[in-house]
Amino acid sequence: MISVVLLGFGNVNSHLFKAFSGSNNMKIKQVYNRSAINISSPDATIPFTTEISEVVKADVYIIGIPDDAISNFSERLAFNDRLVVHTSGGVSIDALSNKNRRGVFYPLQSFSKQREVDFTAIPICLEAENKADLNLLQKLATQISKHVTEISSEERAKLHLAAVFVNNFTNYLYRMGSEILKEDDLSFNLLKPLIAETALKIETLSPKEAQTGPAKRKDIKTIEKHLGLLNNPKHVKFYTMFTEALKEE
Repeated sequence: MISVVLLGFGNVNSHLFKAFSGSNNMKIKQVYNRSAINISSPDATIPFTTEISEVVKADVYIIGIPDDAISNFSERLAFNDRLVVHTSGGVSIDALSNKNRRGVFYPLQSFSKQREVDFTAIPICLEAENKADLNLLQKLATQISKHVTEISSEERAKLHLAAVFVNNFTNYLYRMGSEILKEDDLSFNLLKPLIAETALKIETLSPKEAQTGPAKRKDIKTIEKHLGLLNNPKHVKFYTMFTEALKEE
């Protein structure tokens, strides 16, 4: 049985906590967080500490804290030669202190504490400095996911960059669409079937093949009409930027 200590209890580790709790082949030995947390039943018996000096021995330590704090935090751990991994998409394995064996356990998903996720469908990207540690991480990852792959820090940085485009930036466009509708008291729910169909298309088509709209058609009359309807300069800026990029293809 693989034993795990979760270091930090933010969005990623709180979801890993729930996913790991359903496995019979691994055990969460402890949760560390710098401030007190409420672990709900039936997992309330799992030991919790706010003292880094009280962290217990385990097979794997998973750091789930803000990216810019990972390096310093890993240096403060009061033990050596154990397997310590982080969950960040954008941080190199080298950011971890080399006093311990280093690795990465990166679930490629957007996490919000208030929303449940199906971990079996989430890709988990792994990296380790030696084969034995990689094998251990693979065994751990396959307990909760059907999509486990080894990816280097350089590849993961590009993957994280692409994820920002398709997730963070796309969600920002949803927000602008919502703002445009709100001006006329229209519900964002009207757009949800379109959003869902757009996502479904790329299951069978490449993003380039799935592209539609007035910019792709070079429909200047519709583009000018849209620009005339926009009241927010920020919306005009983004509409123009994307339209010009698509017209150039």
